[in-house]
Amino acid sequence: MTPVHVSIIMDGNGRWAKKRQMERTYGHKEGVERIKECLKAAVDAGVKYLSLYTFSEENWNRPEEEVRGLMDLFKSFLTREKNELKENDIRFLCIGNRTRIPKDLQDDIAAFEKQTEDCKTLTLMIMFSYSGKWDITQAAEKYRQDIAAGKVDPSEPLDIPGFEKYLSTAGIPDPDLLIRTGGELRISNYMLWQCAYSEFYFTDILWPDFRKNEFQKALGSFENRQRRYGEIN
Repeated sequence: MTPVHVSIIMDGNGRWAKKRQMERTYGHKEGVERIKECLKAAVDAGVKYLSLYTFSEENWNRPEEEVRGLMDLFKSFLTREKNELKENDIRFLCIGNRTRIPKDLQDDIAAFEKQTEDCKTLTLMIMFSYSGKWDITQAAEKYRQDIAAGKVDPSEPLDIPGFEKYLSTAGIPDPDLLIRTGGELRISNYMLWQCAYSEFYFTDILWPDFRKNEFQKALGSFENRQRRYGEIN
């Protein structure tokens, strides 16, 4: 069974560059090339949503030069890929705390989302300036604001579907499969709510070396899992 939503924590760019005695930025640039390859593999497999953890809220604490380079790299990606994604019927979304992103990049993101909003084959989600704790906190704040504005009756109990509509991923199915490259065995504050029942796949391969065959291997692992959701099968 093919997962509907595959999410990837793309880890290992810096270590990959260090092994080659190169600057970390070189690893990030090489990592961008793998996005295109995995995107094609996802389309070929029939995956409908592919989300990529590219820049966390914690990453803002990295050296200023590296952060600036990542902003430039994202902007370059948007410029280079926007027409091809549209032509291949791929919808683009950027999910995260945009208030911290430079205004010119915010404008580029919004324009790209508008350009591809009617695409149906696959939705590519770049998780940028994102964290799971931020997502849950901003959802709670939106709920509080709706109560203050009289849009929600505070005497009514809040259930799981009611809360989920405030998350940044509202309307998007939770990840069926979460892949993490780079050898670390944690999810690093990523989609804490959404990954409650995701299947995890960890690999030691650094992200710039993660090719189509590795993506297919992860899908093969998923096909052998039994997803019970707390029930007995």
